[in-house]
Parts: sequence; structure tokens; C-alpha cells
Amino acid sequence: MRKYLYCEAGFVEKSQWLPNSWVNVVCPDANDFEFLTQELQVPESFLNDIADTDERPRTDTEGNWLLTILRIPVQSNQNGIPFSTVPIGIITNNEIIVSVCYHNTELLPDFIEHTRRKGIIVRNKLDLILRLIYSSAVWFLKYLKQINVDITAAEKELEKSIRNEDLLRLMKLQKTLVYFNTSIRGNEVMIGKLKSIFQDTDYLDQELVEDVIIELKQAFNTVNIYSDILTGTMDAFASIISNNVNAIMKRMTSLSITLMIPTLIASFYGMNVDIHIDEVPHAFALIVLSSVVLSAMAFIIFKKIKWF
Repeated sequence: MRKYLYCEAGFVEKSQWLPNSWVNVVCPDANDFEFLTQELQVPESFLNDIADTDERPRTDTEGNWLLTILRIPVQSNQNGIPFSTVPIGIITNNEIIVSVCYHNTELLPDFIEHTRRKGIIVRNKLDLILRLIYSSAVWFLKYLKQINVDITAAEKELEKSIRNEDLLRLMKLQKTLVYFNTSIRGNEVMIGKLKSIFQDTDYLDQELVEDVIIELKQAFNTVNIYSDILTGTMDAFASIISNNVNAIMKRMTSLSITLMIPTLIASFYGMNVDIHIDEVPHAFALIVLSSVVLSAMAFIIFKKIKWF
């Protein structure tokens, strides 16, 4: 699916492509590929690079074409991981600006609506790339707030009862934070590369660049904070699990020793030797009573040393 967007007071959708307009392609089909490669002459190798879900943020050139790949956050249910990051490619030359993303994302519709609501004028291709990076940082922060809520909910469940499901939930959230961390750092590196590419042109807006860097640093610091908190939480619950296992083993050992006493007495008196106790009245009751008394004493001792 593709849209033709022309910047007036924000991006306005047009029915056909115009020079210096933005062609936004999401989940491209065969018709979109034909339009990009045949009509706009976009290098097919660029489209193949963007299709790689593991592609890192980078820039590439071919002729007068410039490919810029960024990582943006998306909601995902793949392997139970709630959030992930995917590549988006911005392909530009002197008159053409094309963005291609092989995944549906909330970021692009929100970005377009934001430009309309605020009446933002995007002057050139570098402005568009920088504002997309800025928008990605905003969405990283939005998703990080949801991740923090999920971490808090998982912690409350673990306080009630430590279950494997809740621990796996925290582990998947930790994976998400790793993805966010690497993607934000990659986007931050991309800003430095873009500054070096456009430093001798009129495209570079230093104030916008500074705003984008500040927003990315805030997202990066937030990821690190949540990651440290989650790591500490996982370590704490790992210690709790270890302590619980030790406590269970102590109780089981104490119980085994307590039950071993009557078993030992019964073993002695069950031997096929003459012990002259069979002549004592109520001998069986006495043996049972002594076993109970000794077991009770063992129980009291273990209780005092907090093994029960």
C-alpha cells in the first residue's frame, strides 16, 4: 500500500505522485514494487536490503540515490515478545523521497497526523529523516512506559507466587529492552553520519538536529534505567527462589531425621535376638511411646534452630 504525501501545512495526501512529494509505502505488494522500480527507478537492491528484518541502521548510495535505514519500534506478538523493532528505509534523490517499511506500525500514521495537527513544514529530505528519527524516539518512550507497567504487574504476581510463566514474561521484556537499546544507539549513530553527509548543504537544521539528539538520549537513558531495574528484579527473584529451595530442603531433611528415629527403634526391636522386653507388660505401647517422645524432642530441637 502506498500513499502520495505533499507537504503544505503538514503532509496532505494526493491522488498521484508529484515531484518533491513523499511516497510512503507500507507492506509493499507486486504493484508497489513495479511502481518503485519501473516508474521511479528506485534501485531494487535497496528494497531487498530494507526487507531484511535484522538490517542495522546505516546509509548507502547508488548513483544519485541515498538509502537511509532506521530502526523503529512496533508492537509484536512474535515468540511472546510484546515489542520489537523493524527497519524502515528512506530512499531519496534530488526530487524523489520514498519510505518503505515491510511492517504495519503506529508510528507513520501518527507522524503524518502530527504534522497536520501542528502544521509542520518539512523543508527537505533531511528534515523528513530527522523528524522520523525524532518520532521513533517518542514512540520508544511510549512503549517503554507500557513495558514499565508490564514489569510492575509481573512483579506483583511474583510476590504472590513465583511461577515460571511470570519469570519468562520478565525475560521477554528484558529482550525487548535489548532490542530497543541497540536500535536507539544505531539511530543515534545515523545522525552523525547524516550530519557529515549534509554538512556543506542548506539542508542541515542544527536546531532540529539538537532536538532529535536530546530526544534520543532521553529514550536511551530510559531504556538503561528500566533495563537495570529489570536486571535487579530478576536477580532478586533468583535469590528468592534459591532461598526457597534451601528452606524446602532443610524442612525435608528435618522431617526425614524425625521420622528416622521411630524407624531406627523399630529396627532394633525387630531384630531376631533375645532382648527380654517381651516379658514386660505393655511392651509394644512403651516402644511406641518412646518413639513418639524421641521424635517430638527432635522436632522441638529442629524448631528452635528454625529448620521447620
